[in-house]
Amino acid sequence: MSLAKETKEKIIGKFGHNEKDTGSAEVQIALITKRIEELTEHFKIHKKDHNSRRGLLQLVGQRRKLLDYLKKKDLEKYREILKKLNLRK
Repeated sequence: MSLAKETKEKIIGKFGHNEKDTGSAEVQIALITKRIEELTEHFKIHKKDHNSRRGLLQLVGQRRKLLDYLKKKDLEKYREILKKLNLRK
C-alpha cells in the first residue's frame, strides 16, 4: 500500500524545504504518518490481516526513530512537526 504520487507531492510541498526535498526527517515523518493513517483505516475493515499489521508496527518504529533524531537535532522543528501532524508525545 503505497501513497499516490499526488499525495506524496502535496506532503513534500508542505513539509519539505523545496519541491525536490524528499530525504529530510520532516518529510519522511510526514510520509510515514500518512501511510500509518491509511493502514489504520485498512485494519478497521480487515481485522485479521496480521502480515500488514507487522508492517504497520515497523512503520511506527521507523517514525519513532526519526522523531527521536529530530528531537535531538532540532527541538523546535520537532515540536512544530508534532503540532502539524497531531501526534502526541
